[in-house]
Amino acid sequence: MVLNRLDHLGIAVKNLTESIAAYTALGLELEGTEEVPEQKVSVAMFPCGESRIELLESTDPDGPIGKFVAKRGPGIHHVAFGVDDIESTLERLASSGVRLIDKKPRIGAGGAKIAFVHPAATGGILVELCEHGAGVPGHETEE
Repeated sequence: MVLNRLDHLGIAVKNLTESIAAYTALGLELEGTEEVPEQKVSVAMFPCGESRIELLESTDPDGPIGKFVAKRGPGIHHVAFGVDDIESTLERLASSGVRLIDKKPRIGAGGAKIAFVHPAATGGILVELCEHGAGVPGHETEE
């Protein structure tokens, strides 16, 4: 199986502080925040059952989230699925003709290896693939 779990739902927001307050008021508990300079975002994570909600605020208007919010406004940005081996998953998808944004993984929030599948391949939905290593809360792997 290529995709083995719903990892998180990525939501683009205009103001991370205000959004954290709103999701906390809904009853979710903040797991933590971090800045991911490579992605030009500040991130807040909320565990939600077996999955998480990831709030994303742009740190640069020319970054992917900044452009998304400017064009579409705040809202669902991507759906992320967990995989055990992102490199082989990307190779398998590419050899099957699936259009990818990333042919090689990059580092995302929490130190995860991530890569994106082009929305044209998934009915207009941006799909993120995530491989978490040992030591990432809630996503440990056996060694």
